[in-house]
Amino acid sequence: MNLNITTDKTHRYDAIVVGSGMTGGIAAKELTEKGLNVLMIERGREVKHIEDYDTATKAPWEIEHRDHITVHSAEERWANRRFGTLASDATVGFMTNDAQNPYEEKRPFDWIRAYHTGGKSMHWGRQTYRWNRADFEANAKDGYGVDWPIRYEELVPWYTRMEKFVGISGKAENLAVLPDSTFLPAMPMTPPEQHFRDMIDKKLNRPVTIGRVANLSKAQPWHTALGRASCQYRNKCVRGCPYGAYYSSLAGAIPVAKNTKRLDILHDSIVAEVMYDEKTKRAKGVRVINQHTNAVTEYFARIIFLNAGSMNTAALLLNSTSSRFPNGLGNESDQVGRNIMDHHLGVGANATVDGFEDDYMFGQRPNALYIPRFRNWGNDKQTTYLRGFGYQGGANRSDWKRGTAQDGFGASFKQEMTQPGKWSIGFGGFGEVLPNPDNRMTLSPTKKDKWGIPLIVFDAAFGENEVAMRKDMMNSAMEMLDAAGFKNIIGNNRQDVHLGLGIHDMGTARMGKDPKTSVLNKFNQVHDCKNVFVTDGAAMASSSCVNPSLTYMALTARAAHHAVDQLNKKVL
Repeated sequence: MNLNITTDKTHRYDAIVVGSGMTGGIAAKELTEKGLNVLMIERGREVKHIEDYDTATKAPWEIEHRDHITVHSAEERWANRRFGTLASDATVGFMTNDAQNPYEEKRPFDWIRAYHTGGKSMHWGRQTYRWNRADFEANAKDGYGVDWPIRYEELVPWYTRMEKFVGISGKAENLAVLPDSTFLPAMPMTPPEQHFRDMIDKKLNRPVTIGRVANLSKAQPWHTALGRASCQYRNKCVRGCPYGAYYSSLAGAIPVAKNTKRLDILHDSIVAEVMYDEKTKRAKGVRVINQHTNAVTEYFARIIFLNAGSMNTAALLLNSTSSRFPNGLGNESDQVGRNIMDHHLGVGANATVDGFEDDYMFGQRPNALYIPRFRNWGNDKQTTYLRGFGYQGGANRSDWKRGTAQDGFGASFKQEMTQPGKWSIGFGGFGEVLPNPDNRMTLSPTKKDKWGIPLIVFDAAFGENEVAMRKDMMNSAMEMLDAAGFKNIIGNNRQDVHLGLGIHDMGTARMGKDPKTSVLNKFNQVHDCKNVFVTDGAAMASSSCVNPSLTYMALTARAAHHAVDQLNKKVL
């Protein structure tokens, strides 16, 4: 291994941010705007906004292999392929090569990663919701996990700050179960969806709303100032948006941080260890390995934000050992790597829709309907499981691509494909997963990757509570489709679903009030090393049933402002 150990001034910063994704971008933005010189370290390749979205505007027939996945790509990206999330050759470049970045599984875990500038913010689903008050209180009430050290009210100003910056399209509904955000204009429902909403309200008294999505339905001046424009309704978001219409750290937070002239970014640089100073009882910097040359360089800072993703952040803490922390930085509680949570996937129902032949869709809406949680909420109680779930989905009318699965040829067949097909509708459930200390990841004592870093070993699975919830998620979806009068209803509860597939993995370095049972305090500081902050999914003490990215971003902004305040007071 090549050594380049140096304390040169060029390697000293006010803050280091590990990771360039959803939370890493926000950390860099908030810290640089507050006047700090920041080094962002990204383990993967550099992706340049617009310039490197090489398939963004291509038609299917213009993409190599006609947009089909090659055998070679499927073998290299086996975690993505196992359930079918690797579905397009147009997006392969934004998915991590699992063969080159291996991990081990005691129980199957679908670890979906994105090693490049922007991380998973480059191809997230963009459904963006606030948690509700009960989400922060559930652990204390039912005894699972540890109590959150904060409550909803403490995050409200940070939710608002992030919503305005990111740009969230949605409709205010005044629901306690789904608090309203600061919204851009809502995207429209299709006529079958409007029918579904009205019937579910009438027959089951359940609300249905349009999804709250991080796509600019109407760009505001602070968005256009960054070069972002309103959504073009192409629904090609996973390829990278050349219009900047959907939020990613590459189109949003990183440009803001760069504009301050106080951000440096390292690419192809793997943070192997957080270095701890026994004298000051603070972290002093990070040890970094260049993934191409194996050269090792040390970088130093007054504060360090870990935003590498919940699993890599926990692995980094576990690999950062010292006399003070022989089991990993901040791991006196033995909670680092434990309590892996995610959301359900692969459960729900579909149906066909009769009628509405004269109704069409405008463009390709990059959004869905959202059905908020109704189980174990208000008077809707049941005893077979705790917590609850929501649904995402909606109605679509088939287009010319249906012809790939139909028999036919010639002029008449081509003419038929120019006409819209039939309507169908479907919903998939997103259910809450309980924190469980036996759902965990550890570091292999014997196997290392090609950079000499121990492999992550996963040992996690759905429990009895999740299995019972999945049955209700399928049955309730079928119930609602039937109540709306739709036909040919088919329920779905796939049994080959593993934790990780929801791509909302979280909980491996949880926040809490007691250092004996948690890793982080209420400001996301490591309890016993307060100049290290963890604000990605690792920090979560529970999982709710709504998409978590907005909460991650709000926690990150809050922690960054606290960090700067503590620096100014010379506490850190």
